[in-house]
Amino acid sequence: MDEERKKLFGTDGIRGVANSDPMTAEMALRVGKGIASIVKTEHRHNRILIGKDTRLSGYMLENALTAGICSMGINILLVGPLPTPAIAFLTVSMRSDAGVVISASHNSFQDNGIKIFNWDGFKLPDELENKIEDLVFSPSFGLFFPKAGEIGKAFRIDDAAGRYIMFLKYTFPKYLSLEGLRIVLDCANGAAYKVGPAVFEELGAKVIPLGVHPDGENINLNCGSLYPKKISDAVKQNQAHIGIALDGDGDRAIFVDEYGKEVDGDQILAICAKEMIKNNTLNKNTLVATIMSNIGLEKAVESFGGRLIKTQVGDRYVVEELRRGGYNLGGEKSGHLVFLDYNTTCDGILTALQILGVMLKNEKPLSELSQVMQLFPQILIGVDVNKRKDISQFPAISNQIQKAENKLKGKGRVVVRPSGTESKIRVMVEGEDEGEIKLIAEELAEVIKHNLD
Repeated sequence: MDEERKKLFGTDGIRGVANSDPMTAEMALRVGKGIASIVKTEHRHNRILIGKDTRLSGYMLENALTAGICSMGINILLVGPLPTPAIAFLTVSMRSDAGVVISASHNSFQDNGIKIFNWDGFKLPDELENKIEDLVFSPSFGLFFPKAGEIGKAFRIDDAAGRYIMFLKYTFPKYLSLEGLRIVLDCANGAAYKVGPAVFEELGAKVIPLGVHPDGENINLNCGSLYPKKISDAVKQNQAHIGIALDGDGDRAIFVDEYGKEVDGDQILAICAKEMIKNNTLNKNTLVATIMSNIGLEKAVESFGGRLIKTQVGDRYVVEELRRGGYNLGGEKSGHLVFLDYNTTCDGILTALQILGVMLKNEKPLSELSQVMQLFPQILIGVDVNKRKDISQFPAISNQIQKAENKLKGKGRVVVRPSGTESKIRVMVEGEDEGEIKLIAEELAEVIKHNLD
């Protein structure tokens, strides 16, 4: 199914404003039926696991999905608010046929989404998303139901959080302890608000928790990975060793060092890649990142004997490349990191544990470890648009991109792409002179806005 034909699935599942198409209870019910219909053809364990974040609309969508799935004769395992990577892990651990996450990640509470993991813990491949989409929009879909005695049941799994906490603790070296460390942890009032502090506290750390009082509407509200200043201030106020900010669904992490200085996903990737190369645990000495990663990351990886492969933007494409090439570490500048030796998707808490392990093993603070790479100046601008458009069809935009590239004279990059999760065009300009690239990015953003208004 081509992109124009697609009505539901984007680069990261289905997403939209809650109680507006497509994020309505009616659509969720049909999607639930579609997922169940696919599962029935697989004949595995006859159960689907559902988790969510803390958004108010999660109740509505959870019940609608449950009704749709049960109506097709498939059982449901309900685990409540848990991070997206927990759902991936539990889907495999509990031998489920699929795992469903109700979340819009870093978006505000008004939005919500549905993303689906296959039985193996990896995000649903395009062909299965297409099949679900075809079923949802089929006029004859849902005309045939199981008999009354064959309707599915729903079960609440009360120990799901404990299972995930134990899994995370097992990824941390057994000979190390977090005793004596002070950690500021911002859970964004999201899905990790309970399990996040528990993991670090059980490993011995003193946790200063932020964003752990969700009310259904404050998820990602001036907190979490999009607002690192909050953990920066708290680290300095509490003389903490590190600050960790998760997003609403807990699959990404942004850090600040002991001085409150931000350390982004590219720097974390470089730290982990260097450590794994040193320990001969980075498969084929290869790191996978996206086209948005800083050019300094590539130079750093090459300097300690590795190589960098770049994919299009989106953690699903990073994971696809990891699996295709047999690699085991990849991620994005945004803080989405995948450690394929441990889990099938990005995991903010797991990433934090890996970084803490590197700090302890090398007896170095994060400020020193982050010097592993030189960050080249990057300017990122998001241009709001009414709907997704093919920017290549607008000569004025293409000409401005070419003009920008000519100004950089081969000493920088320009990346212009539609957002996979929001109605925006993303503009990234990278180069040696921050003032110059800021001007180039602003001029390009203005041309895009003028032509796409």
